[in-house]
Amino acid sequence: MEERKLTEKESLEVITNMIARTKHRYIGDGSILLMWGYIVTVVTILVWVMLATTGQNIWNVLWFAIPIIGGIATPIMARKHRHECGVVTYSDRITSRLWSLAGKSEIIVTLACIGLQYFAGANCWSAMLAYTLVAIPFAEIAQGLIINEKSLVAGGIIGLAVGIVTVCCIAGGITLVANWYMPLFIIAFAAMMIVPGHILNHKARKEA
Repeated sequence: MEERKLTEKESLEVITNMIARTKHRYIGDGSILLMWGYIVTVVTILVWVMLATTGQNIWNVLWFAIPIIGGIATPIMARKHRHECGVVTYSDRITSRLWSLAGKSEIIVTLACIGLQYFAGANCWSAMLAYTLVAIPFAEIAQGLIINEKSLVAGGIIGLAVGIVTVCCIAGGITLVANWYMPLFIIAFAAMMIVPGHILNHKARKEA
């Protein structure tokens, strides 16, 4: 028996439903984005204050609180959304691999910075900041395009702009002084995580 071909309208409905399912599965109501955004903001402010008041670089160890807390909280928060959305679609797999690649590459860069500091005495942690503000914005822009969410695309572009400034400063030998760079870093993550998170929350409440 010959298989019935989908009409143009039916194909659009399938694609739309797949995008909506992916959006709910991985973004949900914006809570995960907000969690990451506020963790980064709080830790950045804490590191900034401790460096300014003590002058001891040891406080930079607090940066590791971000992946530890976020890495534990994310799968717990995402489990409910994934369970409710049912079957895994092609766009789901793309999204999962996209963020998995971003996360794993961050781990690799972190290990490289630790290794260079320990074995070569090279302080290259500014490269970690630059990489974060290039890799994460690219992932967010791609995510926004996949699920057709303009706030993610716009936030990713702002974050990428800060990342480009960071790269240029490092290449030009400009020191990333906490008093002006920390606020810039916070603005980047507010644009990428906090603002889109609240927008998605608002949309979720309207749809409820």
